Amino acid sequence: IDVKLAEEKGVVVTNTPGVLTETTAELGFTLMLTAARRIVEAVQYVHNGEWKSWGPYLLAGNDVHGSTVGIYGMGSIGEAFARRLKGFNCKVLYHNRSRKEEAEQQLNVEYRTMDELLNESDFVVCTAPLTPETKGIFNRETFKKMKNSAILINIGRGGHIVESDLIEAIEQQEILGAALDVVENEPISDDHPFLKMDQVIVVPHIGSSSIATRDKMVQLCVDNAKQIMSNQDPITPVKLK
Repeated sequence: IDVKLAEEKGVVVTNTPGVLTETTAELGFTLMLTAARRIVEAVQYVHNGEWKSWGPYLLAGNDVHGSTVGIYGMGSIGEAFARRLKGFNCKVLYHNRSRKEEAEQQLNVEYRTMDELLNESDFVVCTAPLTPETKGIFNRETFKKMKNSAILINIGRGGHIVESDLIEAIEQQEILGAALDVVENEPISDDHPFLKMDQVIVVPHIGSSSIATRDKMVQLCVDNAKQIMSNQDPITPVKLK
């Protein structure tokens, strides 16, 4: 939405922040576990009738417990994600445009530069908003700084990732894989290279898609409209910063 033009035309733009924070973080956590333990591959393996015997490394994945998780973007969703890591005994790092010392104390997270976060993390989780500064932040150079065993999880926006660079990084085994709730062009085309890669999981932008949360989002939309129609201030206006 062109918020600047909307303001010039006297059109009020609202959104639904807050009510979706926990649900979106939960979806990100689900993607991390799913990618780490190769759940999609395992389900397909059974469905294809390939499960004929046992092997000590059959579809062996990576542990999340005891790992190092780096969160890019420590907003409300990033903080909610960090809270979920407490029970997994993870070392949690974060990078944000500004340090959040209160979150560091409350959540036992450690600030890192972007390069440090990439170098140290077993899982890199993007929860940042898409801005001109963050667009394409995950690119060829970024992936070269990550561990060969690292997995990227994106619950921010598709524009954070240069998709051709991600494909190349996985094919060249510069990183292990990715789990994505968002892609650059949605819905994704059925011939997209991501869909041919076992190391990439793509779900259809369902970060906030629980029944309870969608109900809350709809209600907030209605409440905003009622406020505006009653010549009152909207509850959650979107304004240019």
